[in-house]
Amino acid sequence: MPEGSASGLVPAPVVLVAHGSGDPRAARATEALTRAVAAARPGLLALASYLDHGPPRPGTVLAELEAAGHRRAVLVPLLLTAAYHGRVDIPGAVEAARRAGLRMPVRTADVLGPTAAGVDHRLVAGLLRRLTEALGTATSRQRGVDAAASVGGVDDAAGSADGGAAAGSVGGVDDAAGLAGGVDAVVLAAAGTRDAAARETVEQVAEALGARLGLPARVGYASAAPPTAGTAVTALRSAGARRVAVATYFLAPGRLCETAMASARQAGAVALAAPLGDAPELVRLVLARADAAATGDAP
Repeated sequence: MPEGSASGLVPAPVVLVAHGSGDPRAARATEALTRAVAAARPGLLALASYLDHGPPRPGTVLAELEAAGHRRAVLVPLLLTAAYHGRVDIPGAVEAARRAGLRMPVRTADVLGPTAAGVDHRLVAGLLRRLTEALGTATSRQRGVDAAASVGGVDDAAGSADGGAAAGSVGGVDDAAGLAGGVDAVVLAAAGTRDAAARETVEQVAEALGARLGLPARVGYASAAPPTAGTAVTALRSAGARRVAVATYFLAPGRLCETAMASARQAGAVALAAPLGDAPELVRLVLARADAAATGDAP
């Protein structure tokens, strides 16, 4: 429904802009996040678009919105750093739409990663949620191993102790102290970029997550920059950590995410978090970014 209709003012449509991937799971994750954003705010029209690897492109979605009678829109980049895609590709997509005839105002929100205001607490909470879920899965798996080892009266006491510590950590997403009881270090696995400023923001997220957990935290990358996620796990283990978990600084599954996870797994990580996907905290962050842009608090 366009704004200014007889039933009252409807929020400006929100166009989520993902990088896109040749992996179909990435598009499914983006669509799931888009549906969750719309469901979180009745009356909001939320649409997905992609910079690459498939339609619809942002300019196409904006043109269709204008043709349907909408008078404005907000773009929210589904990006975790303000690297090339955020600084160049998304403004370029809007400019291309203007050259093609788009006239309605379009506000572009900040990326989901750190801004000048710092690391958003919702981003950290989403990472913590996925870590908690991963540790719960790892704990269940360890219980099965312990049960098998104890058949016939054989009991792996050391394994039981580790499993018990992890079991106590599984609970609410805000139970950071409990999660810290199950692991003693964390790696933030990210895609990687040659942009030094963007890498600094990833470091900020790792620091914020480590501070929230009260644990040592390091960054590991899948490409473009050292260290790998596996190297980061190894470094923490060499420094004395026994149980290193991996937080996943990815929005959706894909080749780079799998590369990082495989590296960390080979290095002995005890838990590998899933991508953020449609985590409730990420949904709230998307809406917060959209609101800030719509009210003029973001460029």
